[in-house]
Amino acid sequence: MTDTPIRLLLADDHPIVRAGLRAVLETEPDLAVIAEAATAQEAISRAAEGDIDVVLMDLQFGKGMGGAEATAQITARQGAPRVLIVTTYDSDADTLPAIEAGATGYLLKDAPPEDLAAAVRTAAAGRTTLAPTVADRLMNRLRTPGTALTRRETEVLTLVADGLSNHAIGDRLHLTEGTVKSHLARIYTKLDVDSRTAAVAAATSLGFIRR
Repeated sequence: MTDTPIRLLLADDHPIVRAGLRAVLETEPDLAVIAEAATAQEAISRAAEGDIDVVLMDLQFGKGMGGAEATAQITARQGAPRVLIVTTYDSDADTLPAIEAGATGYLLKDAPPEDLAAAVRTAAAGRTTLAPTVADRLMNRLRTPGTALTRRETEVLTLVADGLSNHAIGDRLHLTEGTVKSHLARIYTKLDVDSRTAAVAAATSLGFIRR
């Protein structure tokens, strides 16, 4: 442990969550919460000030920008702080965009306090900490790449689950309707199903999408 504490920014739209994180982290002498943000945009702005070592980032911020997009913007800057995702969501639809955006770690909010503090220290050192369920799912994707959905396939199927038509999905993702149908065909093959409903059910049970 050094004399200089690890400086933290808590980014979550729920004040009670931020208060809980602060209460846990401030019991650790080598950790210091120096700022909070209630929106993803606030987190980006505050992280850019240069006095933050680790951002604890939620993934969902109401109707505004999400945590994955904020993570990408934060980590794109020179000398950026590390970003540790702390969320309730562990589906592929959540974890993959966050990790691709540059998150150093991914922890669930039900983690024990000692695991949270350890994950912050690990992130500050530039090493990765993953929640066990997230790590297991990523390992399974590596072992069985033929059955795992790509990020685009996950996006398409998530919109199918939301009840959107192929045409509406195409508009949302800036794809042609034919491309959407091609993605669905590959999804059906990977999941060994023959309908939209069955695909959503299978993907949900496998943790590929969140319902």
